[in-house]
Amino acid sequence: MSKAQDFMTTDVITVTPQTSLRDLAKILSERKINGVPVVDDKGAVLGVVCESDLVAQNKPLHIPTVFVILDSVIPLENPWRLQKEFKRLTATVVEDIYSRPATVVSPDTDLSDVAKLMCEKKYYTIPVVDHGKLVGVLGKADIIRSVFNKL
Repeated sequence: MSKAQDFMTTDVITVTPQTSLRDLAKILSERKINGVPVVDDKGAVLGVVCESDLVAQNKPLHIPTVFVILDSVIPLENPWRLQKEFKRLTATVVEDIYSRPATVVSPDTDLSDVAKLMCEKKYYTIPVVDHGKLVGVLGKADIIRSVFNKL
């Protein structure tokens, strides 16, 4: 059975929460990768930011449904959602858009489990962590490569 360590990319490109979205877009585009781990100043994995996070920043603002009764405006949705939407639209750094907390796997995780996680949770960039240290990353291309190595 193939393990994460057999197909992970070990030359990991990372960003910090303070990386600008312009720099992030440049990294993803030039490196032709879907996403990267977000790490703190000590290298601990905080989350993942990917192309879909950048694309979502450009989707239109959803105005929450409200109803008015006796001159009072009552939201029918969570009011924090609108605040989150505004933050997404005005984001300038990775901290405002990345997915957290990080979902990570260990080097000895079966690739079938990684593939299942990717399919069920729609995670396409998964950091590989060993004893709290980032040692690699698995992307969709790595899983596909593992399939062709079996043939």
